[in-house]
Amino acid sequence: SEQRATTPKDSPAISPNASDDLLAGLDPRYTFANFVVGKPNELAFAVARRTAESEKVAFNPLFLYGGVGLGKTHLLQAVGNYFLKQHPKCVVTYITSERFMNELIYCIRHSKMWNFRQKYRQCDIFMMDDIQFISGNKAATQEEFFHTFNSLYENKKQIIMTSDLFPQEIPDIEERLRNRFQWGLIADIQPPDTEHRVAILKSKAKQLNVDLSQ
Repeated sequence: SEQRATTPKDSPAISPNASDDLLAGLDPRYTFANFVVGKPNELAFAVARRTAESEKVAFNPLFLYGGVGLGKTHLLQAVGNYFLKQHPKCVVTYITSERFMNELIYCIRHSKMWNFRQKYRQCDIFMMDDIQFISGNKAATQEEFFHTFNSLYENKKQIIMTSDLFPQEIPDIEERLRNRFQWGLIADIQPPDTEHRVAILKSKAKQLNVDLSQ
């Protein structure tokens, strides 16, 4: 299951592929402590950390965007890991947009939409990675995400999304969704400069116990 912390053991399994569940959830390696902060990502880091530490919903939704490999997933999961450490009884949901779509298709085919909605509308933090992939000819996915978003927002639950694109640049997506993506705070992550890249390499080398010369 994508849900963590307080997910009951008897929760209905709704994944079409049980092996996928073994890969789901938060990766404990993604933390704020090992995220290398530099000028290109300092805003995204600051708002992500504030979101995780806040006792109330800070920015809703928080929308992080930037190119591939710049740390969006790291920050997203760092929020979830930090929040679970501080609030172990709360439910944190992390999912990719592709998995959200695949589970939706599975639940429609097997008449398990009640299970699907219970799973994704009954959490304290809902985090979706790569939201841009729900664009295109995916009307059912966009419709269900729209109602999931509304339910969470109305119940004052934290929503965080990542994307490779700024909301206005995501093609073939419903305007009502594009509008909601911009209700809260949008923070971008820019490519690192030379000094930042060196710092990232040094951090990775330290984690892997690799000795690199300057």
